[in-house]
Amino acid sequence: MMPAESSMPGTPRPGTPWYVVQCHPRAEAVAEANLRRQGYRTYCPRYLKKRRHARRVETVTAPFFPCYLFVTLDLERQRWTPIRSTVGVRQIIAGGDGPTPVPDGIVEAIMERQNDAGMIDTSEANPFSHGDRVRVTDGAFADLEGLFDCSMDEHRVILLLDLLGRSVRVKLPTLSVEAV
Repeated sequence: MMPAESSMPGTPRPGTPWYVVQCHPRAEAVAEANLRRQGYRTYCPRYLKKRRHARRVETVTAPFFPCYLFVTLDLERQRWTPIRSTVGVRQIIAGGDGPTPVPDGIVEAIMERQNDAGMIDTSEANPFSHGDRVRVTDGAFADLEGLFDCSMDEHRVILLLDLLGRSVRVKLPTLSVEAV
């Protein structure tokens, strides 16, 4: 299935780079709609997220990168300055000479992870069980060992680490933990 992206007037040349647009909180859809209306080609990766509210658990669509989306620009044929004043947009990520392109292949790799419904598949199985010995691989707790307690969701886990002589529950990204 093709990714949820718009086409702009005239097809962009092959190899046209992607750029990152920072949006206002929870305004990704508004920014994306307004950018498309102006003729920009956009991509806002989304995934299915479980949300708890009022003792109910529901699955909702959420941006994979909250407050960010991608826009492809041909700087030789398109002006990028109108993006800055688009409703829903906070800024386009830029350096001294203008927008900073995303390294080649990154956005395409994200698009390839989409399932048939156009959502990023985040359902990788958690390899840990309650009580497994694990090691933290990066961050402030790098190289500390502890016990796996539970998963919060597909992206975060809770570990029991021995800090200052007592067992402390710590929430960490799943990718920052490995089996011992």
